[in-house]
Amino acid sequence: MLGRASRGRTGRGRSTLAETGAIGAGANPGETAAYAVELKGITKRFPGVVANRDIELRVRRGEVHAIVGENGAGKSTLMKTLYGMHRPDEGTISLDGREVHFRSPADAIAAGIGMVHQHFMLADNFTVLENIVLGSEPTRGGRLDRSEGRRRILEISDRYALGLEPDVLVEDLGVGDRQRVEIAKVLYRGATTLILDEPTAVLVPQEVDELFGNLAELKREGLTVIFISHKLDEVRKVADAITVIRRGTTVGEADPKTTTVRELAEMMVGSELPSPETRTSTVRDTVVLEVRDLTVTALGGRAAVDDVSLVVREGEVVGIAGVEGNGQAELVDAIMGLRPLTSGSIRLGDEDITSWNTRTRREAGLGFIPEDRHRQGMLLDATLWENRILGHQTRPPAAKGWFIDRKAARADTERVMKEYDVRAPGPDTLAVALSGGNQQKLIVGREMSSSPRLLIAAHPTRGVDVGAQAAIWGLLKDARAEGMGILLISADLDELIGLSDTLQVMLRGRLVATLDPTNLTPEELGGHMTGARTSAGAA
Repeated sequence: MLGRASRGRTGRGRSTLAETGAIGAGANPGETAAYAVELKGITKRFPGVVANRDIELRVRRGEVHAIVGENGAGKSTLMKTLYGMHRPDEGTISLDGREVHFRSPADAIAAGIGMVHQHFMLADNFTVLENIVLGSEPTRGGRLDRSEGRRRILEISDRYALGLEPDVLVEDLGVGDRQRVEIAKVLYRGATTLILDEPTAVLVPQEVDELFGNLAELKREGLTVIFISHKLDEVRKVADAITVIRRGTTVGEADPKTTTVRELAEMMVGSELPSPETRTSTVRDTVVLEVRDLTVTALGGRAAVDDVSLVVREGEVVGIAGVEGNGQAELVDAIMGLRPLTSGSIRLGDEDITSWNTRTRREAGLGFIPEDRHRQGMLLDATLWENRILGHQTRPPAAKGWFIDRKAARADTERVMKEYDVRAPGPDTLAVALSGGNQQKLIVGREMSSSPRLLIAAHPTRGVDVGAQAAIWGLLKDARAEGMGILLISADLDELIGLSDTLQVMLRGRLVATLDPTNLTPEELGGHMTGARTSAGAA
């Protein structure tokens, strides 16, 4: 595997980058080097939908090539086609000048293509070593050769500055470390071209910088990276070239050195990059949520949430910042009634809801945008109208006595689709057929439509494009202005700083700082999240 990676580190690859300045608009006249990846006229159709139409993409060896576009633009479909998960209906795929035909991801992996998905595919109860070698185990005498696996993993780790510890359990790793394990998995299998799908979606700024350092090491070794992201400032920072896709087709290529974020946003969605900034206070005196001395015990007996107290008032957005895995998910589950408390109490308005089940809490006015739309927010094999009523099936318009009013539910789903720009053929479309951004907009529309007293919004714009992000921000701002209390958990630090009236930092299960977002930078917030900074407002 490592020998294959070394062959990518050729003089030709380096001179190509130097000659062109890594501009994505095409090669210099007379340049004859083949592209590492070249897609010509790629078209992919699904029933009722053309996901990709005549796509063109050219990626040079040894560059980071970004692909940007709004949700539903066809980026994921295109990458799944390159990775062998789909077969194109039209067009050709070439690697290093040679046309290829993939019947499965196994074919793509054999050809040197590796993909790191947005949702990590790791077994928490396995070690780093076991996760990386799974499916490609080195053996000796018919048994797993751990020493050989460890040797190869450490060689990869050292070569690409990944900092891996083979014998650590994945469940004990932070998000950034898990991502490096995923990268090591594809390198272990011999990948010379890596596809990274939204790799910075859940990282704090310090982890983003570390990832970009890893990408620089990959480039120095002659490897190629295709980088999918919605964060245009990051794209400009890390990419050598950018391809923009809109509504299933290529609309342009851009040089990150000369193209502004605003220009990229306009190419993507035809409008300026939105801002979450909102500084007019709408906070009222009435308390809608009071959490007092809350403790939640995780497996193994440790406190996942440790003596947490917080208050959310009408018209207030309280943001919770923290590196994932520091108790935010357990706190949300406890408030929603999805996880038992060890101690403490929860009040919704004047009611003590500590002993209430989740359905009763929902009916009392608790809205919930979950952090993982696939695991907690949707039934992918169900229709859109069934997903629209999910969690709200006991109330109008879904309920008619003891029965579900399917006609009313379908009609209301059509309303949600129109108001929240959910792009799909109709309410009977299966949720699995929608892009991630359109799935998210359906969930947001479902929860906002119920006019909750308190909305728990966990990563509400994760994996959505700048247009959908702006729409969701606008909805949260409008709801705040109308008096809704919002508990916001997000890995997007600009989002947290821009939307929040009050910011709490969660570290190792405790609220360790209360910060004023009006004079706070993402770097300062990231420092608090990792424990590198302390605050006079510590809880």
